[in-house]
Amino acid sequence: MSQQILTNARIATMNPNAQPYGLVEDGIIVLEGANIGWTGPSADLPAQYQNLDRLDMEGRLVTPALIDCHTHLVSGGNRAHEFEMRLNGASYEDVARAGGGIISTVRATRLASEDELLLDALPRVDAMIAEGVTLIEVKSGYGLDRDTELRMLRAARRISVERPIEVRTTFLGAHAVPPEFQGKVDEYIEEVCIPALRTAHVEGLVDAVDGFCEGIAFQPEQIARVFEVAKALGLPVKLHAEQLSNIGGTKLAAEYGAMSAEHIEYLDEDGVKAMAKANMVAVILPGAFYTLRETQTPPIELLRKHDVPMAVSTDANPGSSPMTSVLLAMNMACTFFRMTPEEVLAGVTKNAARALGMTDRGVIAAGQRADLNVWNVDYPAELSYRIGFNPLHTRIFGGKF
Repeated sequence: MSQQILTNARIATMNPNAQPYGLVEDGIIVLEGANIGWTGPSADLPAQYQNLDRLDMEGRLVTPALIDCHTHLVSGGNRAHEFEMRLNGASYEDVARAGGGIISTVRATRLASEDELLLDALPRVDAMIAEGVTLIEVKSGYGLDRDTELRMLRAARRISVERPIEVRTTFLGAHAVPPEFQGKVDEYIEEVCIPALRTAHVEGLVDAVDGFCEGIAFQPEQIARVFEVAKALGLPVKLHAEQLSNIGGTKLAAEYGAMSAEHIEYLDEDGVKAMAKANMVAVILPGAFYTLRETQTPPIELLRKHDVPMAVSTDANPGSSPMTSVLLAMNMACTFFRMTPEEVLAGVTKNAARALGMTDRGVIAAGQRADLNVWNVDYPAELSYRIGFNPLHTRIFGGKF
């Protein structure tokens, strides 16, 4: 097992200590293969590591690598044309009549092969890697039929073969109702969504199960039927909830021990309390807020009050958040929602890992996976302060540069 030392680093461990960000000045990180063997102030380096090869970080900031815990990176086509239509005065109804909206993405995704879906996703993945992302979640949900949902998940799995990044896949068959099932929502759940989930599980394509619980999508009782199957299969659940209204999706997710509730702009205090009791993560998605020009902000103060951890993510998707920059998402979360720079860095490291059920990363500590970023900045707040600027110096993935 290879061993080496990163020296002369300012380390934002994201572990609680007396300093913001768990900051360690003049710190050292010992890399042992894919993991962290030891970290702390240079003066405390154990004797057993004194003679290892040293890499001088020259005072740069080292953080856990970034994690994007909510994306729809695999899909067909794009929606730039309807974006332009809206800016030229077309209403959402006009766009829909012209074949736009989610159904246009469903149509394009159904027409795309697995290879085409993968090749289309890779440039977006490359943009994330360039900003220091080492772990992404990728949802299905633009097929809305058995074969396309499976094809999306297979393409998502292949990303980690083609690129040095880890992928967690989420089945989102309960994302929308396809045209052929309009007016037959329950039939869609029973005849398409649940059978596709079972098949995806048999093929080893699913790490978690999601749904869109909203008036324009699925009601809590319909999501509950999907969650019952997920529970029987031993799969964790999460939920798009309270984005456009409050119909009780987050409370339902809490009843099923969900890892997270995501969006949650319309969540009330009872819902926040339910999240706290269930040890859930709130996934904050400023890209959709920005793109849709929303005005209802998530209940950040209530989440703080009840100690609900907050993750931050791009929500990268072709419709409501065509954004692949985690650094921009951090800035947006600060600017739009008044989250602090420390909260948003936690949101794309340790809390994002928690939202994905990953306990071996997201902080810098002995025994954790050595997924790290070295930045050309003096202080962590710079990562969320700058707009459209990428200060990444080095990305370390599983101990490899």
